[in-house]
Order: sequence, then structure tokens, then C-alpha cells
Amino acid sequence: MTPDPSPAHPIVQTIAGAVRGVRRPDGSSAFLGIPFAEPPFGARRFQAPEPTAPWEGVRDATAFGATPQRKAMAEITTIPEPSIPGESTLNVNVFTPDPSPASDGAGLPVLVWIHGGGFIAGSPASPWYDGRSFNRDGVVTVSISYRLGFDGFGWLPDAPANRGVLDWILALEWVRDNIQAFGGDPRRVTIAGQSAGGGSVMTLLTTPAAQQLFHRAIALSGVPGDVPVEQARSLTERLAAHLGVAPTAAGFASVPETALIEAPGFEATAGGPRDAESILRGMTTMDGRLGLGPVVDGELLVDTVDAGLAAGRGADKPLLVSATREEFAGFFTGRPDDFDAVPPARAVHLMGAPEALADAYVAAQVGEPTSLVAGRFISDVMFRERIIRWLAARGDAETWVSDFVWPSAVSGIAEHCLDVPFLFDVLDDPDVTRVAGPAAPQELADRLHGAAVAFIRGGSPGWSPAGRSASVIEVFDAVGAPATVPFASARVIAEARRLAAASPTA
Repeated sequence: MTPDPSPAHPIVQTIAGAVRGVRRPDGSSAFLGIPFAEPPFGARRFQAPEPTAPWEGVRDATAFGATPQRKAMAEITTIPEPSIPGESTLNVNVFTPDPSPASDGAGLPVLVWIHGGGFIAGSPASPWYDGRSFNRDGVVTVSISYRLGFDGFGWLPDAPANRGVLDWILALEWVRDNIQAFGGDPRRVTIAGQSAGGGSVMTLLTTPAAQQLFHRAIALSGVPGDVPVEQARSLTERLAAHLGVAPTAAGFASVPETALIEAPGFEATAGGPRDAESILRGMTTMDGRLGLGPVVDGELLVDTVDAGLAAGRGADKPLLVSATREEFAGFFTGRPDDFDAVPPARAVHLMGAPEALADAYVAAQVGEPTSLVAGRFISDVMFRERIIRWLAARGDAETWVSDFVWPSAVSGIAEHCLDVPFLFDVLDDPDVTRVAGPAAPQELADRLHGAAVAFIRGGSPGWSPAGRSASVIEVFDAVGAPATVPFASARVIAEARRLAAASPTA
């Protein structure tokens, strides 16, 4: 590893050693696959991450590093997220407008992106997470990896809990210690993520050990893990019995990585009635909770995100939260012949809503087909109504909310993940056409990306905070689209839950 003085390959000195990146046609530079921790294999498997050991010479950082995701997901998920083999899976990718050391107080603001994937999948190497547009607008961008599935979040009696969370924290410590060398300001760090990544942001926002590592937060379609420790322990015992090993770190270390990746689905059931009403009844358990994810262990994660917000943790940090209007509605809208035959109020009732709530919910969207109403209901339950709760819990803490309602020309809805290429302003990526259609509005990307830049740089996206009653929510749609009442259906659920909680018989 010898230094390359070519301006096409800038070199930056990190605490662990020098790295060689690549300068891109737009003038920005990318440094990819920089390890922030030692490979989490062998004796380090199921242990807390260890900072990477120093190296000599110049390390090549012109290609993405290995990913904790081990099988390609791009063909089955909305966001293209490639899997890359190798053992050094805990890496950061840095995109910077100017790879020159910043003097104190003169660095650029920093965005740290945490990918989604339900805590079992996802990759920081997606072209949709490229920081070039943020670089254009004066923001240094970092995407990070973290251990997934059981390796990252499985509970073990003789190993640290929440290893994936510890990975996030160590990555943020790497940013604190190194980002100034890439032109960034470690005192102006915004963490952001989508889906499980958005849930990760909310978890970090309420984690005492992370409070000094970032200063603002953006959560898109965030669903925290908040797995009770008893549930995590029970899953470990059942999984160990299925694999025929002891429910210990040594027992699980004896299981090949590929076998353990596949194992968490061992309890999935197939078959049974697949008519519309049976499917709707099966949705009563869909509330956004996941079997594997951050565990409320009482130590690193002292309580749930909701409880942490109510206790005031993270209240000193500006927060921007958002959701798409029809997050998970595609399952229903893709089968209109099945679901539209069921009356909409009955469908919502079958999904677990009391009859009065089902009637009120349908009344808030009169004339919509059952497939869309049912899809919005599951989206509200899993993603959107919790934002209303977060606002109430945050009280007077600065919190902004947006509602992404622009419907894809492909799916016809504002589905889960659709907002990500608009946020990163990467509409020229070929996969965006696959998801959004051939004419995704650049003006919408300009607005959403611009709001994020304004928030990262100045602490406000450009409209008023929502307030504890969610009185101000910004709507993102195409120019000239009909006016939309933001979070209208989610508010119906939130009000019903508020009244139920206030009832003396609740």
C-alpha cells in the first residue's frame, strides 16, 4: 500500500491509518469500505465490536467493503441493496465535497445514514445512499454497516446484548474522531435512516450512551425494535432447540453463518385459508414489532423508545420524522379483486379495529376502495400513528413532521421506500424508474432533499414544528396535485387510542 499523489485518488489520514479514495466527475470524493471495527468473526463473534487496529501505508478505499447482508436482496426489495462477500463487514463509506482536513469550527455539517431492512437485511452499498447530491449542497455524508439478524440482535446469556446497537455507537465514535479529516464538523452530526434505519435513529435518540455522538435526527418510516428481553430470551431458546445447540454464545458460534441467517424463519407457517377475510384476520398481529431487533435490556437500552421520549431523552435534539402515505398498502392494492369484495368497514374491523373505530376510519376516506383503505390501515398502525404518539411524548421539543403522498406511476401508491431516492436526490439512478416510473418529478426531489439539507445545516427544514398536537405537517406531493389533509386517517386511530386510554375502564 504505497501513497498515490494523484488528485484522482485523494488520500486522507484517519486515526488508524491513511485511506485512498476516488475523486468523482462532479468534484466530490468517495472513500468506501473503511473499517471502523475488527471483523466480527471467530473469537469476536457475538462480542462487542472492537475498534479497528492501525495499519501501515495507505489502505485502498475505492470500493465498497463486505456487508453483513449475505444474500442479494435487490431483486426482492424496493431499494437496490447489494451483498458483498468478506469478513470485514463493519465499515463506513464517506462522501465529501472536499477531502481536506477542516480547522476547528470550519467543517461542513455531517449526515450519518443507517440503512433499513428489518434488522435482518439491508446494505450501505446502495446507489440510493450515494452522498453526491448532499455533497453538492455542502454536507459530508457517511453510510454505515452493522451486524444483522441473530449476530447483531439475538439475546445470549453470556454475550453483550444489542451488538448491532453497539456497532452503531462505535461507528458514530469513528465519525466523531475522524470526520474532521474529511472536511466535516464532528459537532454538527445528523443521524438519519429509513424503516428499520429510522427505528435505529429513534433508538439512538433515546439511548443514554449515544447522546453526545450526534446533534440532530431524521427518521423516515421509522419502526424501532423495542423487543422485550423476555421475548428475546424465548426466541433464543426456541431457536437453539431447533438448531440442536446450547442457547449460549458457544452453542450459536458452532452454527455456520449461512445456517443461522436462514434459521430465524423456522417458525413461519404456510398454507391455510388464503381468502380475503382470512388474510385480513391474520393482520391483527401486524403492529410493526419484529422478532429480531434492539432489545430493551435495561442496561444499554433502558426502556422503549416511547418511554424514553416521555422521559425527555433526546429532547435537546431537533427531530424530523416522516412517513409515506401508503407504506405497506401494496399487498392489498395489488389484489383488488380479492379485497374490494369486502366492505371497507368490515375489512378494518377484521384487522382488529373495534366497530366504532372501523366506521370512523372509513368515514375519513369515503369512496376509497377496500384494498386501499385496508392498506392504509395497516400502514397507519405500523408506521404513521406512532408519529402522533411521538409528538405528544416529545411535548415542546422541536419536532418537524412531513407526509410523503406522491403516488408512484408503477404501483399507484406512495409506498414504503419510495421517498428515499427523492431524499438523496438520485432520480437518475436506473432503479428509480423501476420503482417510481419514468417521470418522477425532479421538483419533488428538490423540495424533499432541500428540506433535509436545510435541517442538517440549520436545524429547521423550512416549515414550523408540528407541536404536541401535530397541528403542522408538511405534505410532499407533485406540483398541482389535489390538496391532502396530512395524516388524516392516522389521526382517527390516535384519537381512538387516546380516548380508550383516558376511559376509567381502560
